[in-house]
Formats: sequence, structure tokens, C-alpha cells
Amino acid sequence: MLYLQLGLMGVIIYLFMFRPAQRKAKAEKEFKESLKVGDKIVTVGGIHGKVTEIAEATVVIETMSGKLKLDRSSISIEKTAVLNAKKA
Repeated sequence: MLYLQLGLMGVIIYLFMFRPAQRKAKAEKEFKESLKVGDKIVTVGGIHGKVTEIAEATVVIETMSGKLKLDRSSISIEKTAVLNAKKA
């Protein structure tokens, strides 16, 4: 009976903790791979810009104050989705 309870707790932990984290990581990876020139993005730090160049690990964005070279990991999928939802 104890092993059944421990097994059930393990399944619940997997379903409520690990599986959503895996889905979120997959969605972020797909988003960052699907970036293209002209997309409007928001960084984790809150900088708004438009993608002008794309390299393997970096992107160059154009902001109102000039161009910035950023690592792809600094682009926020949540903030970018909110920005694009407001404009649509």
C-alpha cells in the first residue's frame, strides 16, 4: 500500500510540475526558432524592438535609440505575445 501511495505521488508530481515545464520550454524553443526579420519583440528587460538581423545564437533589433545585438535567450515569449495581442 505504501508503494502504491508513493507511486501515485510521483505521477502527480510529474503531471503537475515537470510536464508543464517541458511544454513551456518546447514552446519557447519553437518561438525563438521561428523568429524572422521584421518581427516585433520585447526582451526580458522590457526593451521593445524590431528584428533586423538573425544569426544562429543572436539577433539584432532596431529600437528607437539605435540597434542592439542580443542573445536569443533574452527575448521574452510572454511579453512578446502580449505586445502582439494588443496590436491585433
